[in-house]
Amino acid sequence: MLLLSLIKNLFILYCSSVVVMPIASVWQERKLWKSHLVPSLGLFGQLKVFLFNVVWMSVTLVGGLIVLIGKLFGFDAAYGASRVEKLTGTLCCLMFVCPKIEIIGGENLPIEDGSSPAPVYIANHASQIDLGVVYFLNRRFKWIAKDSVRYLPGVGLLLVLGEHVFIKRTGKNKKSISNLFEQSNQAIKSGLPMFLFPQGTRRMSQRLPFKDGAYRIALENKSKLVPISIHIPLNIWNSSYPFCLLWGGKVENVVLTVHEPIQAKEGMDKEDLKKLTYDAIFSVLPLIGEEITYTGNKKDR
Repeated sequence: MLLLSLIKNLFILYCSSVVVMPIASVWQERKLWKSHLVPSLGLFGQLKVFLFNVVWMSVTLVGGLIVLIGKLFGFDAAYGASRVEKLTGTLCCLMFVCPKIEIIGGENLPIEDGSSPAPVYIANHASQIDLGVVYFLNRRFKWIAKDSVRYLPGVGLLLVLGEHVFIKRTGKNKKSISNLFEQSNQAIKSGLPMFLFPQGTRRMSQRLPFKDGAYRIALENKSKLVPISIHIPLNIWNSSYPFCLLWGGKVENVVLTVHEPIQAKEGMDKEDLKKLTYDAIFSVLPLIGEEITYTGNKKDR
């Protein structure tokens, strides 16, 4: 009885964190919008960020538990988790971001047929909104996530069930990095694409140089690199959406631009690939703040 009571209390604590943890998400998103070059988050914007995360964690928690139960009966947990991920991303974006995600260049998306090697999707990363809008591409893929995400209520459970890749970013953890490439290569060879944000972190008013990971994976597997530009309107959180729809108000939509895939081949230079994809991704995005080049120099807007 004592054990059951302990399990029950731990479960209640875990579920209640669905309301507590989004506060940290609001704080993180506020930092991204602190630059004088972008509008700071107002109270309504912060409320939307909070609710966005509450719904995200709640849906992934309920969906994750359903998938977990299904796994006990032999159902494919990884596939089930991918369906819940898509539902969560779609629902949160339509509820709190905008009524439509526009996709330009959809014809450039590789056919999802399970063939090997699978492509590697890469995109710029400006906001947590990015994590939801990419599901409108209607493609299944694996994420590379910080190890700490594993402990987020609902989200961590679903990522574990979905067999996504985790990495420890504290110091130079060689074992973690080795596992990252091993699991990523395994996914690519099995016909399941990877999705990475090569900037490594979110930035609204900076363009950071791309890190090596995505390019190493693509070159080792001779995969196609698919560059994707995510354009997020600067007033996205502070807009009166969804209430403005009641009086016919207009909302600027998030736009995804899918660029022509670049085939990674043996002998290609990693830095050349970086520049090709970097130039493609930012060719359709406005320069909001500063661009930090590969040499460490800064270019102002």
